[in-house]
Amino acid sequence: MDSLLTISEISRRSGVASSALRFYEERGLIHSQRAGSGHRRYPRDVLRRIAFIVFAQRIGLTLEEVGEELGRLPTRRVPDGSDWAEISTRWSLRVDERIAELQRLRGGLTGCIGCGCLSLSKCELVNPNDRARLKGAGPYVWNGEPRRPVAAAATGSENLVQMLAQGKQPQKACGKTDA
Repeated sequence: MDSLLTISEISRRSGVASSALRFYEERGLIHSQRAGSGHRRYPRDVLRRIAFIVFAQRIGLTLEEVGEELGRLPTRRVPDGSDWAEISTRWSLRVDERIAELQRLRGGLTGCIGCGCLSLSKCELVNPNDRARLKGAGPYVWNGEPRRPVAAAATGSENLVQMLAQGKQPQKACGKTDA
């Protein structure tokens, strides 16, 4: 049993709380063996799986998605560079999507919140004539997922939400100029 580590050793070396390790084990993400005393003992390679789980969570994967990714790894051999490259490609797409969403939200900070009105019911740039109320409740304006299509405002310029979705920065907000 010398090659097996206790839950305390795994926790200390991975930086993950023992309670989280037990939770990961309940979800089938990691596995342990039981010592004669009934205590959990982990093989050293579980440290790599834990690092994988932690990293995957940091980029936004749910534990269910982490389990799916772990399930794609080979079981009869140590994962090699091609295995990691395949996962990396999928994760890179996910990171790119998150970056795009954060950039869109940053545009909202400077374009809308920066103007000071903070009111979708009064803002003529984002919500002319309070059209957002026709779509229902919820943060769909910032999520970019309207529930029902509503015609764009006939203001002669692009709607702010459309501009932000395209990564464009507005020149003015709520009729105010930066000058």
